[in-house]
Amino acid sequence: MSTDLATALTEGPPLVLDGGLSNQLAAAGHDLSDELWSARLLAEAPEAITEAHLAYYTAGADVAITASYQATFEGFARRGIDRAEAARLMRSGVELAREAARRAGVTRPLWVAASAGPYGAMLADGSEYRGRYGLTRTELERFHRPRLEILAEASPDILALETIPDTDEAAALLHAVRGLGIPAWLSYSIDGDHTRAGQPLEEAFALAADADEILAVGVNCCAPEDVPRAVETAARVTGKPVVAYPNSGETWNAATRTWDNTPTLTPTWSATGARLVGGCCRVGPETITAIARSLGRV
Repeated sequence: MSTDLATALTEGPPLVLDGGLSNQLAAAGHDLSDELWSARLLAEAPEAITEAHLAYYTAGADVAITASYQATFEGFARRGIDRAEAARLMRSGVELAREAARRAGVTRPLWVAASAGPYGAMLADGSEYRGRYGLTRTELERFHRPRLEILAEASPDILALETIPDTDEAAALLHAVRGLGIPAWLSYSIDGDHTRAGQPLEEAFALAADADEILAVGVNCCAPEDVPRAVETAARVTGKPVVAYPNSGETWNAATRTWDNTPTLTPTWSATGARLVGGCCRVGPETITAIARSLGRV
């Protein structure tokens, strides 16, 4: 990882993360109703991914998260994509973000975080919001390690271990990132002051407190109102910089297949003490610009 990014995590104003990559791709007219979600476009429309990253960089984001959240050997295999091509597609996600950074034409540093989603994202059945898949930690580590090795080969600035629903998977990931030569952040998906699987956040964050590979801890893909307390807990328990990128505050109605309620993520939310601040589902470039302005970044 760039020394500048390591320093930026502890000095100066907070960094701005991007918003929901799928949000921007859908806004551009791409159908993501697929088990591979945005990862499908790594193969079918890579330029669209570059354009989506570019939209966030120009909106004020300092860090872009790649389209590899749902990119796995198993998921690609179900689409008839062999292991070698799957590895190439995963690595390409980092280069697509790098290309967007080159096109952005800004003088501030821009970084790339390679996304690694939870095991449940590969299943594409919503289980990433429940966790507890019935697998051992060893089995989870065996699933994650090969993909993390491929992502590390692409030399991102940092790995984003994101939307993790429980401590079992977190523990597996903490083992899986050892020796890769690329640092990581660990970000839980939460419900109130617990993980999605129901473990207290103090216990969840404590797992990463002494992990040298983990440079930041935090939460994502959660309700905005759950963020301030989680940020405080993460900082107190680990002493590490905190990352926070919640959803817009809307809720998905599975019956009508529409989003309900009014977005509640606002620029004022960003004043929580987190060092990396952005948005997840239903958060677009306009909100990222507002967050960047509220943090003095734009």
